[in-house]
Amino acid sequence: MDEIRIRELQVYAYHGVFPEENEKGQFFYVNATLYTDTRKAGMTDELGDATDYGQVCHLITRVMTENTWKLIERAAEVVAEEILLSCPLVKKVHLEIRKPNAPVGLPFASVSVAVERGWHKVYLAVGSNMGDKQRHIAQALNAIKANPKIKVGAVSDWIVTKPYGVTEQEDFLNGALEIDTLFTPGELLDFLHMVEAGEGRERTLRWGPRTLDLDILFYDRLVYEDDRLIIPHVDLQNRDFVLQPMAQIAPNLRHPVLGKTMNELWKELDSKLHNQGCVATH
Repeated sequence: MDEIRIRELQVYAYHGVFPEENEKGQFFYVNATLYTDTRKAGMTDELGDATDYGQVCHLITRVMTENTWKLIERAAEVVAEEILLSCPLVKKVHLEIRKPNAPVGLPFASVSVAVERGWHKVYLAVGSNMGDKQRHIAQALNAIKANPKIKVGAVSDWIVTKPYGVTEQEDFLNGALEIDTLFTPGELLDFLHMVEAGEGRERTLRWGPRTLDLDILFYDRLVYEDDRLIIPHVDLQNRDFVLQPMAQIAPNLRHPVLGKTMNELWKELDSKLHNQGCVATH
């Protein structure tokens, strides 16, 4: 990926733990590397096809001077996010905020905080089998689209499928969607749980009926596990209600562990289900 580099942007601002830092202020220096694709701008020589680094410098200065924070960690977080939200061509940013006059009480050149933030490609499974299923899913999509840290891409058709695990319940309405997000996996999980709760989701029975189910299937090519979350989603290769929508919106997406595309996994499972006489209802 190409880079646009901003070095030693000087900003006089009022950030610090001590009251005098907030009152008197001091100079900060910002270094930013914007990761983007400059090919089109390089071919057309048109500013409209480029990221305007002058505007980025003014954006950094505005965010730094219009706010007062105790920590430069907070300043770095907000500035990086503002760059990513304001510059559609920038996919990732490496940002360093340097504080040469920090009140350390010892000889030193400067202290700084450096962060790297960017957009992440994520695929979500969506399902509902209680109440007005279409309404629950529509409301969820609206909530997801309304979050500034999420950009919704492809959305699959909705299919009717038999329940998985606990079979004595209503059929599901299922689908999948593609998003780009600034959230970490854990932050995204918290947000999705909040959306589910807004539609009356109650977590009482595993694989039981639910007004809304939002699952993280893939997050970039991350292979990850903690107490709350496993990525890629467990056993998705055996779930027709996941693979059929995924094969529609991302047929060539390759599973980072299994090494097969969504289209390949869906064809294998579909063939297996046909042989067993179990086919999803459309």
